[in-house]
Amino acid sequence: MGAGYAPAVTRPSTGAVTVLVNPVAGGGRGLPIGAAATERLRASGLHVQRLQGRDGAQAADLAHAAVAEGTDALVVVGGDGMVHLGAQALAGTETPLGVVPAGTGNDVARMIGVATDDPGAAAETVVAGVLRGRTRRIDLARVGATRVVTVVATGFDSRVNERANRMRRPRGRLRYPLATLAELRTFRPVPYTLELDDTRLETEAMLVAVGNGPSYGGGLQIVPGARADDGWLDVVVIGPMGRVGLARTFPLLPSGRHTSHPAYSHHLARRVSVAAPGLVAYGDGERLGPLPVTVDVEPGALRVCAS
Repeated sequence: MGAGYAPAVTRPSTGAVTVLVNPVAGGGRGLPIGAAATERLRASGLHVQRLQGRDGAQAADLAHAAVAEGTDALVVVGGDGMVHLGAQALAGTETPLGVVPAGTGNDVARMIGVATDDPGAAAETVVAGVLRGRTRRIDLARVGATRVVTVVATGFDSRVNERANRMRRPRGRLRYPLATLAELRTFRPVPYTLELDDTRLETEAMLVAVGNGPSYGGGLQIVPGARADDGWLDVVVIGPMGRVGLARTFPLLPSGRHTSHPAYSHHLARRVSVAAPGLVAYGDGERLGPLPVTVDVEPGALRVCAS
């Protein structure tokens, strides 16, 4: 992947790492996966402080405190939401992020080559990063004061997220297919104004996605080919299409084959401003707020333990 491995951290390692667990990740898999990863880290000779916040706000406070106190790595156990939380604490520092996937999406883990189905192997990636300096730097997308590791989503996909978050039932992954079906019945193209560096573009679109990485939603390759270490943001615009066309196009996202659709277009930029009425932006699956938003690339802003 582009820049390859970064040099080992210059300050000496004490072998002390902080493991931050989301206990409800993956329908409750966070706790057992966190326990297995902690055991593997300790067996490798690392000194592990294991933490768990009662909610997202406290978990964020714990992450910032651990970095300020000088942990050799912040290891998050959970999904992309936990990675997102860790990135806020680590952006611009020399402290690496370790990822032990336990969520339903795990797009960041795939992006950096961490095993998504083997907590022991994911823990070994952390060991290699801390004890042998096997880390690399990746870019981040910045929206205001918030960093995004994967994709900033606006349009049909963010509306699906909004609807799914309002639904009380069903729980788990079924909410998103049902929310998608509901939005398919009502969503219409939206007038967008985009500023891509010095270029202004006014267009109608079903969605606009700004990618630091290629995928979101558990492997949906909305921005196929996007690399998180090239210093660019990849902007995908899906132009107007009917309900049938949208229903036929979305199943192509896991393979990235939607790029052949005539409504698809792709742009590169270092700064992207996105404006559209009545829409909100999501990043790493987290709500960022209503449009307009401006997204800047921060090259090499996050150090990660990576394969």
